[in-house]
Amino acid sequence: MKKVFKLISDYMGVLVLLSAIAALTFPETISRVKPTVINPLLGVIMFGMGLTLRAEDFRIVFSRPKDVIVGCLAQFTVMPLLAWLLARIFSLDEALTVGVMLVGCCPGGTASNVITYLAKGDLALSVGMTGVSTVLAPIATPLLVWLLAGQTVDVNVVGMLLSILWVVILPIVAGLVVKRLWPRQTAKATAFLPALSTLAICAIVLIVISANAGKLMSGGLVIVLVVMLHNVCGLGIGYGIGRLLGLSTAKRRAISIEVGMQNSGLASSLATLHFAAYPMATIPGAVFSVWHNISGAIVARLFARSSSRP
Repeated sequence: MKKVFKLISDYMGVLVLLSAIAALTFPETISRVKPTVINPLLGVIMFGMGLTLRAEDFRIVFSRPKDVIVGCLAQFTVMPLLAWLLARIFSLDEALTVGVMLVGCCPGGTASNVITYLAKGDLALSVGMTGVSTVLAPIATPLLVWLLAGQTVDVNVVGMLLSILWVVILPIVAGLVVKRLWPRQTAKATAFLPALSTLAICAIVLIVISANAGKLMSGGLVIVLVVMLHNVCGLGIGYGIGRLLGLSTAKRRAISIEVGMQNSGLASSLATLHFAAYPMATIPGAVFSVWHNISGAIVARLFARSSSRP
């Protein structure tokens, strides 16, 4: 079983891509699953994150505040502004604009920690940034979406705040409590968590893409291009900020990956809950889930190779 779970976590990018292909190939069968299950799936991912977090992960905020502040400022400025800019450049309609904005305004994704580790980046900084940006998300994400998209669509700031508290923060707290009460059992379970998170992400991609397969096939090339540019520019600008500030190579890599890789599952969940009038708003999050795992694997390989050179 351990080997099977390891294979699932090791080939996360491939499995997410296959899920997207399956959703486009058999949309009618898969679309029978209601989008309401996205929230429980995201809760499972966040609960797993809570089980893996340690007190040491948050001590970095006090021991290295400059690094964390730089990373989180980059997280909540670079990606939202890139989302706004790309939506204007490509003249996206309201639904896709909202979806891209949601992706840009969400906190860092949990997969970024694995990618940072594989890229030989500063893992402690990566985990600390993910934790802090996730804690800030209930306030930062709704406000940023309102500031950037509130003039064109109705943004329920309080509703989004409560959704993030229930879907993200509460499961993480529950995971921390379970780890505190049953440390031995939790230690045994953590080996299977990456695979479980991978399967949950695949399920979210299946549900969201199958529900909008027809529209995605007819005009999806533009949004795929926007998502790819959003991610790649985020990775590049994140690294550039670290270099501009004279940070070490390991720190630059961590900030680059944290900025470029978003909690796109949360973006799809918020789109489903609060922007039901715009069904296509869920698509950018699903496409981002597929693409950033592929680009993350490529970036990790390139960074790791450059570290092994004399």
